[in-house]
Parts: sequence; C-alpha cells; structure tokens
Amino acid sequence: MADRPARPVRVLVLEDEDANRALIRAIVNRARDSDLPTIELFEAGTLADARAMMAREPFDVLLLDVRLPDGNGLDLATEFRGRPLAERPQIIVLSASVLATERAAALETGADAFLAKPFGSRELIELLRRFAVRPAR
Repeated sequence: MADRPARPVRVLVLEDEDANRALIRAIVNRARDSDLPTIELFEAGTLADARAMMAREPFDVLLLDVRLPDGNGLDLATEFRGRPLAERPQIIVLSASVLATERAAALETGADAFLAKPFGSRELIELLRRFAVRPAR
C-alpha cells in the first residue's frame, strides 16, 4: 500500500442524471474496501453546482458528463487546460457519444480520459485506480 496517498482522493461526479450518479456511487462503494479504499466521493448535478464546490475546495478527479442542463461539461474541462496537474483535477469525460470525433474533442479540451456510456464497473474502477495516485497538494 506504499503507493496509496495518505489522504483520500477526492472525486467530484458532475452528472445530471440521478440514476447515473447512483450507479457511479454504487460502483465506487462496492470497490472501496478492496480496490479504492482512499476515494471520497462528492456529487453535483449542474455546472453551477460543480463550479461552486470546486471554488471552495480542491478535487483530485472530476468525472464529467458532457450534456448538462446548464451547459456543456467540456467547457469546464477547458477551464483547466494548460494548468499543471498539481493545480487541477484529473478529468474523466463521461459521454453517451462514442463517435471518434466526440472522443477527440473531449481530449482536446484537456481531459485526461474518456469513458463511453454505458460503461462497465471494471472500466470505471481501472480509471479511478490509475488516477488515484497523484502528487501531494
């Protein structure tokens, strides 16, 4: 366990669909004991809510839906483009679009990974595990 951070990895889920947030919560909770013991999960349903939460405290990982009721989630990813990793969350874009152009557009905004919906629990856990080890802030 030497590669685990001393503090919990703070993950903000920005997803407007209650069912999708519940699914992510269930996947993380099920994996927390063995695979992701250091995850602390937070949730927002709108860009405005996410921005307010991020203004108050830092997050290590942002699970970011693209289509939100108050705008495009990729706009939030763009706000972090060019910042060093120690100063921004790692961004995993969640999208129902599986077109190569959509994936490329998401990654061009500065996102670190793209996860197509519907996704499997193993895919999500692997990405979270990969991003759970980060430089100390």
